[in-house]
Amino acid sequence: METKSVDEIPFGDKWQYEPKWDGFRCIAFRRRSEVYLQSKAGQPLARYFPDVVEAMLQLAADDFVLDGELVIPVGGALSFDELQLRLHPAASRVAKLAKAHPALFIAFDLLAQDRQSYLREPLRERRALLEKFKMRGAVKRSPATTKLEQAKKWFDKVGGDLDGVIAKLLDAPYASGERTAAVKVKQIRSADCVIGGFRYATGAKVIGSLLLGLHDDNGLLHHVGFTSAFKTADRKALTKQFEVLRKPPGFTGNAPGGPSRWSTERSGEWEPVDAKTVVEVTYDHFTGGRFRHGTKILRWRPDKAPTQCTMDQVEGREGKSLALL
Repeated sequence: METKSVDEIPFGDKWQYEPKWDGFRCIAFRRRSEVYLQSKAGQPLARYFPDVVEAMLQLAADDFVLDGELVIPVGGALSFDELQLRLHPAASRVAKLAKAHPALFIAFDLLAQDRQSYLREPLRERRALLEKFKMRGAVKRSPATTKLEQAKKWFDKVGGDLDGVIAKLLDAPYASGERTAAVKVKQIRSADCVIGGFRYATGAKVIGSLLLGLHDDNGLLHHVGFTSAFKTADRKALTKQFEVLRKPPGFTGNAPGGPSRWSTERSGEWEPVDAKTVVEVTYDHFTGGRFRHGTKILRWRPDKAPTQCTMDQVEGREGKSLALL
């Protein structure tokens, strides 16, 4: 089941609301002693989450299909960085990470059990069956409600463990691969950032993205994300504007293309600029010291000093909501 984005939480007695967790979407299959974990894109995940496989084998039910989210709690909050680290080719490394920070599987739908498919059953029936399904250990049941007031409370916590709120039609069957039975709502916030560098577009000498920075309490400028949401017609002017400003170091704290198993030769190529241009961008999620997704330019801020662009604009957004489980 897929979701489409909307601007506001829908209301009415036909909706069920759920938190939208900041993790990896996953469908878990178990048939006796065999467990298969599948990503949203259909890729196998079991080798990266042996702890979740073991947790599935500890459940009383031995024939089921659960739809849910893989998450990893670290220090009382969920860490998307730890999830990404799990996607490692070395089994020994994965085992070490799993021991240090075990993962959880948060189930929000029961699709089949004992070789009986529930795909054509309405959500209200599937949820009732999920409520009866016995969870244990690292396999948790995601909360759900039909009360708009509760959904709004979850929405207020968006920015840390939660990536938004999902609203699902109670009478809808499981619409695999479709966006007809559920919608998602995300909070859009803004922050003033300093441009610390840029990357050229692939195969062209025009800007592909601007690199954003925020200052910490010690005055260091840390790379926190990027924006590439500008019109093609504006790219030449932006290229001319920032090529003139090229000047190292750009970022004085964490820089793009730093040590990371996700870095590639391409991702390490960036041009530092004199960090004096301020731009206000909109974003929906800040976690792990950076914007989780690309941002959009709201306006340029020539009236704002670069030193005013500090981390405290976003750090308060990394709330904790593990109590929901």
